[in-house]
Formats: sequence, structure tokens, C-alpha cells
Amino acid sequence: MSRLLTIIKVREIFRRNKVQLTTDAINLMDEHIYKEVEKMAKRCKEGNVKRLSADLFWVALGRK
Repeated sequence: MSRLLTIIKVREIFRRNKVQLTTDAINLMDEHIYKEVEKMAKRCKEGNVKRLSADLFWVALGRK
């Protein structure tokens, strides 16, 4: 999925809840999501997960 489609979907979610988003807010969300995905990748590496699957998603989330 392209980044543009993701932004459109995020805006739609907020629009349905009658909340407007500024460009700065979208950029902050993008940065936050990037950091969370980085953490998930590190957890997988620490958990010796070579290929993340639905069965191993708990490792990426940091659950035991």
C-alpha cells in the first residue's frame, strides 16, 4: 500500500470522527508509526525471528 493511500485512510478515520488534521499532525503520526515499527523489528531480531508471520506477531508487539 502506498503512503498516499495510507494518509487518505487516516484522514478519513479522523474525518468520520469530525476531527481535522493539520499537515504537522500527519507528519508527527508518520514519525511515531515509523518509530513503533523500528521497535517491532528490533524485538523480532532480539527474539530470533527470521520471518515475521501472524503466528509470531506477538513477538513484534513485545508480548510474552
